[in-house]
Amino acid sequence: MTLAGLALVLTIGLVGPVLATPSRLRIPVVVGEILVGVLCGRTGFGWVNADDPVLSFLASAGFALVMLVAGSHVPIRKRALRAQLGRGIGLALGTGILAVPTGLAIAAVTGTGHGLLYAVLLASSSAALVMPVIDGAGLSGDRVIATIVQVAVADTVCIVALPLAENPSKAAGAALGALAVIGAGTVVLVVMVLLGRSGALRKLQKLSKRRHFGLELRWNLIIVFSLAGLAQTLGVSVMLAGFVTGIVIASRGEPRRLAKQLFSVSDGFLSPVFFVWLGASLDLRAIPTNPKMLLAAGLLALCTAVLHALAAFAGQPLPLALLAGAQLGVPVAAVTIGTRSGLLVPGEGGAILAAALVSIAVASAAAASASRSRTASPSPDPARDAPAAGPGAADPAEAGPVLTDPGVAGVTGKNEDQCPRSDSN
Repeated sequence: MTLAGLALVLTIGLVGPVLATPSRLRIPVVVGEILVGVLCGRTGFGWVNADDPVLSFLASAGFALVMLVAGSHVPIRKRALRAQLGRGIGLALGTGILAVPTGLAIAAVTGTGHGLLYAVLLASSSAALVMPVIDGAGLSGDRVIATIVQVAVADTVCIVALPLAENPSKAAGAALGALAVIGAGTVVLVVMVLLGRSGALRKLQKLSKRRHFGLELRWNLIIVFSLAGLAQTLGVSVMLAGFVTGIVIASRGEPRRLAKQLFSVSDGFLSPVFFVWLGASLDLRAIPTNPKMLLAAGLLALCTAVLHALAAFAGQPLPLALLAGAQLGVPVAAVTIGTRSGLLVPGEGGAILAAALVSIAVASAAAASASRSRTASPSPDPARDAPAAGPGAADPAEAGPVLTDPGVAGVTGKNEDQCPRSDSN
């Protein structure tokens, strides 16, 4: 791949922000980037070669940062979550239990044999999408908090379970590799906490800010790519490495300066490359000639909405129940892993992404409905929603919102000037 080729990929990736600009459409940036990748890749004109090793390498780095976003949106430090922890876990568990027979049934009907994969997809959610949508719609209250817990639990469990479900024949090795990556991430978190307690981390942050060294950005990139390298060595997807790094970030709180720096690296460069590559790697020409793939897309989209809507019988407002079904990170990860490993049948990746896009549309409509009907209390309690202070936490003076998912601005109507973000299920 030449530099001119890289410029082409970044240029066509601008279609994402262009489509996300009209506030009425509210199209996530990533949707436009994937679609233009489809148009310029295997399915379309063939301008972007998804098999190019350099492009694939950059896409892997972008994938790690995208999943870092998803992890960073798990609201670990919110005090208000504790009161609704049991309810949120129960909602996620109930959806997960129902997803297993449903996924197996879809696989039987479509003949793909990927029932466990479909179960994970049906049970998943996307904290990187749902959290900004809730904030943008001004939703609050106990039922909203329960939804946040449900989404966070579903997102975390499904990210870990995906590699095991997608390739059951290698589940044992994948499980050991996943445990190693999670263990390494835990060690990193402990080291960061100890450095925070000693004051060394704060001194390095001040030095970096004063001398413009960019140390925070450097060590966070070193962490995510080190874990990604470990994951690749052990035969595990870089998806988990990015997600674990995001969890480390979320557990400590993130300074606004670092959020802006990571936003520049991710949303300005590697994330668009990844999503354009993802679209270019898909061959959707098989879908029209394979009615079973059309059926798979329809069933996945329908069953996702129905399974999450059943939470209404447990007392959740229907719009919030549907909002919890928004999916992006897990389907994208499933297609990425499946495409690279040759695990998916022709057209299956497109069917999975199509169902995910439908879930995003349903979630956007549900959020608007929830906002109009005031399904939540009109004013949040700042004391309850404040992040819990902990040893080694980031300086409150600099702590800001953790990273916003690439393309969420298209859903919420916010942009990086209003809410600094860095790169999301």
